[in-house]
Amino acid sequence: MHTGRRYRIREVLLWTRRRALILLVHSFVPVALYAWLGWKWLAIPWPVVAMLGTATAFIVGFKNTQSYNRAWEARQIWGSIMNASRAWAAMTKGYLPHDPELVRDLVRRHLAWVAALRYQLREPRAWESMVEPQNQEYRERWFEVPEMVTPVELELAKFLGEEELAGVLKTKNRATQIMGLQSALVGRLAETGKLDSVRHVALQEAITSHYDAQGRAERIKNTPYPRQFATANGMFVKLFATLLPFGLLKEFSALAPNNPYCVWLVVPFSVIVSWIFTTLEQVGDSTENPFEGGPNDVPMAQLQRAMEIDMLEMIGETELPAAIRPTHDILL
Repeated sequence: MHTGRRYRIREVLLWTRRRALILLVHSFVPVALYAWLGWKWLAIPWPVVAMLGTATAFIVGFKNTQSYNRAWEARQIWGSIMNASRAWAAMTKGYLPHDPELVRDLVRRHLAWVAALRYQLREPRAWESMVEPQNQEYRERWFEVPEMVTPVELELAKFLGEEELAGVLKTKNRATQIMGLQSALVGRLAETGKLDSVRHVALQEAITSHYDAQGRAERIKNTPYPRQFATANGMFVKLFATLLPFGLLKEFSALAPNNPYCVWLVVPFSVIVSWIFTTLEQVGDSTENPFEGGPNDVPMAQLQRAMEIDMLEMIGETELPAAIRPTHDILL
C-alpha cells in the first residue's frame, strides 16, 4: 500500500517507459511514411478512431472501477480480521482469567493463523501481474515483500510449538488446519469444565467468523477479474493505440497545408493520448489482485504486526515487536 501523497512522476515514467517507447516508435512510422513517401492513403477518417476511443474509455473505466472494488473489499476483509482478532484476545482473557498460560497459547495460535493466511494469499497465480517486467523492476527498486523475505516456517515458529508446527507444515491449507487446532482446544476446554456452554459457543462462533473472513479473502485470491473483460480491455486499448496516429494524420496536416512539418505533431500528441490509455490499463492490472505482492496491495504484514502488538499487550505481554514502517512510502 502506498502511503505517500502520490507517486512521483519519475516513478510513473519509469514504470510505463516500455509501453511509451513502443508507442513512440509506432507513432513515428506512419508519419514518416506519410510525410516522406507520400503515402496519403494511410490516413483513416478521424470519426472512426474517435468512436473506438470512446468505447475504449468506457471499458477501461469499468475495469478500473471493478479493480478498485476488489482491492477495497480485500482491505475490508482484513479490517474485519483485525477487529475479530482483538475481540478474540479480549474474550479469551475474560473467559479464562485464572489461566494466563492457556490464554497466551490461544492468542499465539490465532496469530499463527493470521500469519499462515497472509503467506497463502501471497502465493502467485497465473493471472497475476507481478510477473510483468515493469512490476518486477519496480519491486526490486523500491520495496520488499515480507512474505518473500522471511520463510513461512520461521514466521510460524514464533507462535507455535515444535509439534504443532511440524504437523501444520505438512498440510496444504495451513491456515485452516491452525484454526482447526484452535477449535479442538476450545472443545477440550469445554469438556474439562474450564468453559461453560455459553462461553464455549461464543468462542466457536468467533472461530466460525475467522473461517468466514478467510474464505472471503481466498475467494478474491482464487477468482481472477473475469478474463473476458480483461481480454476485451487489452484488445481495445491496443487497437485504439494502433489506429490513433493514422487517424491524426489528416487532422494535423490540415492545420497548415503549406507547412510539411506540421504533420509531425502527430507523434507527440499520439504518444500522449495513447500513453494515458495504456497507463490506465496498467493501473487496473496492478490493482485487481490485492494480495499478489504489488505496491498497491493490502498491507497484510503491517496489519498482522499491529494485531500482534495489540493482542499481546492486552494479555499482559511486555516484550512487544516493533511496528512495521513504510519503505519508500510502500507498506506491505
